[in-house]
Amino acid sequence: MTYRQLTSDEILQLEKQSCRSADWTAISVDPDFDPSRVQDVKFSGSCKIGNLRGEIPDPEGRKRAAGLYSASLENVTIGNEVRISQVRKLSNYCIEDQVYIQNVSVLSVTGETAFGNGTEIEILNEGGGRELIIFDKLSAQIAYICVMYRHRPKLVAALNKKIREYSNSKSDTTGIIGKGSHIINSNAIYNVAIGPYVEVNGIDLLEDGTILGDPDEITRIGQGVIARHFIILSGSTVESASLLEKCFVGQAVRIGKQFSAENSAFFANSEGFHGEAVSLFAGPYTVTHHKSTLLIAGIFSFFNAGSGTNQSNHMYKLGPIHQGIVERGSKTGSFSYLLWPSRVGPFSVVMGKHGINFDATELPFSYITVENDKTVLTPAMNLLTVGTRRDTEKWPKRDGRKGAKKLDLIHFELFNPYVINRVLNGIEILNDLYEKTPKEQEFVGYKGLRIKRLMLKSCRKYYEMAWRIFLGNTILKRLSMPEEPENMKEVRIRLEPGYEIREKNWMDIAGMTVPAEILDTLLDEIEQVTYPTLDAIREKITEIYEKYDGYVLSWMHRILAEKFEFDLSLISKEQIVRIITDWKSDSIRLNNMILSDAKKEFDPNSQIGFGHDGDESVKKLDFEQVRGEFDQNGFVKGIREEILKIESTADHWIERIEKLN
Repeated sequence: MTYRQLTSDEILQLEKQSCRSADWTAISVDPDFDPSRVQDVKFSGSCKIGNLRGEIPDPEGRKRAAGLYSASLENVTIGNEVRISQVRKLSNYCIEDQVYIQNVSVLSVTGETAFGNGTEIEILNEGGGRELIIFDKLSAQIAYICVMYRHRPKLVAALNKKIREYSNSKSDTTGIIGKGSHIINSNAIYNVAIGPYVEVNGIDLLEDGTILGDPDEITRIGQGVIARHFIILSGSTVESASLLEKCFVGQAVRIGKQFSAENSAFFANSEGFHGEAVSLFAGPYTVTHHKSTLLIAGIFSFFNAGSGTNQSNHMYKLGPIHQGIVERGSKTGSFSYLLWPSRVGPFSVVMGKHGINFDATELPFSYITVENDKTVLTPAMNLLTVGTRRDTEKWPKRDGRKGAKKLDLIHFELFNPYVINRVLNGIEILNDLYEKTPKEQEFVGYKGLRIKRLMLKSCRKYYEMAWRIFLGNTILKRLSMPEEPENMKEVRIRLEPGYEIREKNWMDIAGMTVPAEILDTLLDEIEQVTYPTLDAIREKITEIYEKYDGYVLSWMHRILAEKFEFDLSLISKEQIVRIITDWKSDSIRLNNMILSDAKKEFDPNSQIGFGHDGDESVKKLDFEQVRGEFDQNGFVKGIREEILKIESTADHWIERIEKLN
């Protein structure tokens, strides 16, 4: 932008409008500057001012004249169509076009700062040792590697070096307030970079941070918020007197209702209300909504915390040094308690108070309960519940990230190789325990857990069912490409592995599932400084993410060969028909079990509390008016439609395969 000096007439007019400056020559303006739009303003230092013409909508959408009114400005650059009014101190900022600032006490950069970039937070382990350096491009995957791979110090050092270099590049003595942002009715803002399309309204204090926005993802910081040493990304909301200290808030995160957090990171679509977080690694879709809930020193993802959920990270010995892992898709019931260190396997439910350390990693879909003060695990049962199915359906639908650039890479599938690998391990574990346990023994011990012997065989069958469904899903996905195969040779070509997978293990790196060997190769390359920048590392991670389907098929080849002595490359018509037939029967069976679980929501016990002033007929009618009827429930209808689709898909492909040469 081109600027010019003020004319003597403009200076005279400004002085008549109660404006003042110790040195008017330090003020430069747009050639089309309108001095009538500047009233009661004190200028200090070097100030550059845009044309101030036109109107700008206030936060309520009302058109207001652009201009500078009742403000103290020091070392600022102001764009076009900007309105600044009733600001006691605004210093060392570059204010882009169409910014609205009103009734703000202090908005100032007080010296050289990186605006929260480079802040170290003591995440996951409150005693330190897993520090995460936060910055405004941090993804869940980069954070996971930095925090969880401390056994590879050269890798962590290489990553942290690049993060520090990037953070140092953000250091400046001048802050930015991005295009289209609104800052109103707020107290003090120190050393905060505010990106485009951000709304700040009624905060108490923001200090040393960055807030990013996007035209499609407005970021909102609201009433009573106090935040220090933070990064908040696009599409997120932090409001209602929430307190953040040394925190990272990723994309489309919601924090409010007096929630407090310190040394914690919240990734895509997480939610924190009422409760408290300390040293929390909140992977995508970590949700806590209750006043009495504390999440501390743990890593979670796709998680829902029940009211009163709590964990202990110390045993009154060397202090709060313990940590816990709750894997994707798990939940805690009301007033559940976990003693760290413990591990909860994928898609499990924890209920009750657990005063011992346990490891349920290899037994997914489990209920972990308390009986006679002992921790009891029932394997596989959460696979059969309506809650698990509803969760996996709602997560992709509730992705609040609307912008083009999604930092966190997420695989939503319920049955993915990471989970199915645990399922297969669970089958072996239950087999082994069943064979070694005497019939007269009621419980068998496993890694701090007790499992009823009678459940070992039946629960193993549910795991086997999950494996067969996954196998059928994968085969049918390859067959159902745009053009149907014309012969068995083409079928086998479609089922050829795209990549060589030598190991069976997969990793879940904060929402993204990846073969362990592919991840190890990436980490080796990062350690060897193969990638010059953080952006280059992210591009490589994205490339791996996009190859997911090919990796799945290659992994399945490996598993079938290793565990079942089955060569997918030589599959026959009869074998494909058998796989599809099993997929059909197991998928329908699982859906029918889920429907049975859903029907419990409509049984007489669920109707307690309805029809308070009437008889049984009134109770039934009241219940139906509030809850509806089982057969008309949207979820129930969806499952029944899915059953019909499974039947038609299976019948179509069985008929199709049997006709191929």
